Amino acid sequence: MLSREENELLTRVEGDAPMGRLMRAHWIPACLSEEVAARDGPPVRVRLLGEDLVVFRASDGRLGVLDEHCPHRRASLALGRNEQCGLRCLYHGWKVDVDGNVVDRPTEPRDASAVKPVKHTSYPSFEAGGFVWAWMGPADALRPFEPPAWAPEPGIPVSVVKMRVECNWAQVLEGAIDSSHSSNLHSTDMVPAVVGGAAATDKSWLRPSIDKAPRLQVERTDFGFRYVAIRHPIENAETHDYLRITLFVAPFTVLIPPNDRYSLSILNIPIDDTHTMFYFIAWADPRDARQKGIPQDDWRRFCFAQPGVDVDENFRPIRGRANNFLQNRASMLQGSYTGIDGIPNQDMAMWETMGPIADRSRERLGASDMAIVQFRRIMVEAARAVAAGGAATGRSRRVAQAQLRSFEGVVPKTTDWRALGVV
Repeated sequence: MLSREENELLTRVEGDAPMGRLMRAHWIPACLSEEVAARDGPPVRVRLLGEDLVVFRASDGRLGVLDEHCPHRRASLALGRNEQCGLRCLYHGWKVDVDGNVVDRPTEPRDASAVKPVKHTSYPSFEAGGFVWAWMGPADALRPFEPPAWAPEPGIPVSVVKMRVECNWAQVLEGAIDSSHSSNLHSTDMVPAVVGGAAATDKSWLRPSIDKAPRLQVERTDFGFRYVAIRHPIENAETHDYLRITLFVAPFTVLIPPNDRYSLSILNIPIDDTHTMFYFIAWADPRDARQKGIPQDDWRRFCFAQPGVDVDENFRPIRGRANNFLQNRASMLQGSYTGIDGIPNQDMAMWETMGPIADRSRERLGASDMAIVQFRRIMVEAARAVAAGGAATGRSRRVAQAQLRSFEGVVPKTTDWRALGVV
C-alpha cells in the first residue's frame, strides 16, 4: 500500500505537480494522426496534463499544437477557421500559425508600428507511429524525437484503439502491468488451449496454460523495469515453463506479451488528474516473421472500440459506470466470465470502479502484485527526484525504445528469462 502523500505524488499531474513535470520531459501523444488527416480540416480539442489544447493540420501539411483559447479574449480556437496556414478565431478574426505567431488581427489598427507582436502558447510536434506527439516541456530542454517500439521504421502496420477512461492514469497503467488478472478478468477472451505459444484468432487469444497463479520475478532497468510471469504450461509442465515478459517503459508505456499475429503496446496518457486517454496498439514486429498485423477496423472490432459504435466522437465509451458497462448477466449464465464485451471494456470496469483516484492506503496487496509495487516505487522515487530538482526518469536509456520487446513462450525450466527479448 501507499501512504496518502505517496499516492498524491504518484497520481497528480496538473499544474506544477512533480509527476506532471516528469511527463513533460518526454514527448507525449496528443492525438491520432487520423484525427487531423486533412489539411485545413477541423481542429481537434486535446487535453493533456490538465491543459486545454487544439491540434490542427495547416494548409502546408504542418501540424500545430496550441493553447485552445485565443490569446485575444480566450474564445475556443477549436471552433476557428483552419485556413491559409493558421487558425482564425471566429470572435474577432485573430489568426495564429502553427508556431504560435499571431499573424493577423483584423480588428486592430493596420499601422504596423502601432501593433506589437503577439505570441501564443504553442508546443513543438512530431508525427510518427500513427500519432501526433507534443513536446510540453521547456523549450531549452527539447530533445530529438525517438521512434517508439511499435514504429521502429516507416511502413510498419500499426492499428490503434483509443478510449477515454474516467479515472487517474496510474490505476490504468497498473492494470496494464498486472499479468495475474488476465487469467480471471479476461478468461472468456484469453482461452487456454494446446498451442505452442500465444495465438490470436478473429474472436479470441489462445494461451498454453490454465495456471491462474503466476510466479513473478522483476528486473529493474534504466528504462523502467521488466518482469516475468511464470506459469505451468498445459503440456510438459514437469520440464517447461510458460513465460510472459512485460516491460514498463517510463513514464507511460507498457509492452505486453505478443501473439503469433501481432505485438502489443499500451499507452496511458494523463488528460488530467482524474481522466486518462488509453491507447491499445497492435503492430507487426519486423523481427517476427509470423506477424502480419491486424487491420485497423478488425482491431477495433475485436476490442469493441469502434468509433460511432462503441465510442463517440470524443472516444468516450458507450459502456460506463452509469450503465454497469452494459454487463449482460444472461451471457454470464451461458459461460461469459464478466458479461462485458471487449478486453479494454472489462479493464475499464475495474479501473473506473476504483474511483477517480484509487485510495492505495486501503489496499491489501499480495504476491501477484510484485510488478505493481515496483512501478509505484520507481515512480514515487522519480517524482521526489524531480521535486528536488533532479532529472526525469526514463530519459537516459542504454537501449533505444525501438529495440525493446516483450516475450511469451513455453521454454525449458533451465532457461534464464532475463536473456529473452531485447533489453
